[in-house]
Amino acid sequence: MEIAKPTEQKAISIKPLTDHIGAEVFGADLTASMGKTNFDLIRRSLSDWGVLVFRGQNWTPEEHIAFSRCFGPLEDHVLSDYCLPGHPEIFVVSNIIENGKHIGAFGGSKRYHSDLSYMHEPSLGSIFHCLECPEDEGETSFTSMFAVYDALPVERKKWLEARLGVHDYVWNFENNHTDRPPLTDEQKAKTPIVSHPAVRTHPENKRKALYISDVFVSHFEGEDYNESRALVKELMDFASQSRFEYVHRWTPGDVIIWDNRSVLHKALPFDEKNSRRRMHRTTIRGDRPFLDV
Repeated sequence: MEIAKPTEQKAISIKPLTDHIGAEVFGADLTASMGKTNFDLIRRSLSDWGVLVFRGQNWTPEEHIAFSRCFGPLEDHVLSDYCLPGHPEIFVVSNIIENGKHIGAFGGSKRYHSDLSYMHEPSLGSIFHCLECPEDEGETSFTSMFAVYDALPVERKKWLEARLGVHDYVWNFENNHTDRPPLTDEQKAKTPIVSHPAVRTHPENKRKALYISDVFVSHFEGEDYNESRALVKELMDFASQSRFEYVHRWTPGDVIIWDNRSVLHKALPFDEKNSRRRMHRTTIRGDRPFLDV
């Protein structure tokens, strides 16, 4: 995917979808050369709006991977059985069963989380491509952790800025995914417990975002476990207010990029027995979270 040469597409345009989060991108063909001017606008808009929506994109896996790499190196998911055969960079999310087994990760998290926050260097962002989806359900909800942080009381901000969240993939998997095959020793070794600032500074726009979720954050480092769990739940309830959210109803061909450094997302329910959902996701490697006080 070429981004360094002069623009080969017409100038794209960006339209915000809510006051705090989400923007739709018009005039972009993600299968063609983007051009540096357009790509720079996309990158800035991702930092500012957290979620970018592109409609009518008919990607091949190779094109999906090529565009994703414009943002940086890609991560292979620890659940390699759910990666697209021949394309380990693409993680398949699907309830579809073929030859007696799921073709992708199923029963996706219905609670807010940031992809790969349990890694030493968590994800910069994720790029989702919708191939099949129900017509009127199975949306994805996103919430702006910039806006959530900004709305917190000053004393709560100060307390959180002095804390580290403990991100534990194995703890989450063993408590919340008992319907999936258990993790192997090798998979557990790839996902050791890590601690990250509960509030992080975005490296591009320097805004502060709350960086926790009740999916991967088991507790606050050095704090009582039960009290930590109660506070994380309280904060997630606060973050789930509609004033912070954008809810996307999918149609085939939709592509969404979201910024895992400032946005949480969750899957909304659908009839998994009678409907088909198939998504391809790439995950962009990020940097170690930090907080500028």
